[in-house]
Amino acid sequence: MSDQANLTAEDRARKRVKDSTDVMWHVATYVIVNAFLWFIDIAQGGGVNWAFWPTIGWGIAVAFHVASYVIDDSGTEGRMYQRFLAEERAKESDQA
Repeated sequence: MSDQANLTAEDRARKRVKDSTDVMWHVATYVIVNAFLWFIDIAQGGGVNWAFWPTIGWGIAVAFHVASYVIDDSGTEGRMYQRFLAEERAKESDQA
């Protein structure tokens, strides 16, 4: 978090844009590739046999990516950092 405190507003905005586009690309790639896998599986005949396995596995990864973006974007980490920093500084001043 200390790195974030040293960044300019422009750098933080650039990072948020990159993080947002990374999540969008991950979701778009997931949808396109999995649609293709389901198409292949169904086209082979016999219904769906295996396409759900990569969809489930990759879907979990996409969910974690989206969750990490939402949590980071909400400022949870920054608020926790500030709270813990204040607690540590209070401990230091009490000891002095």
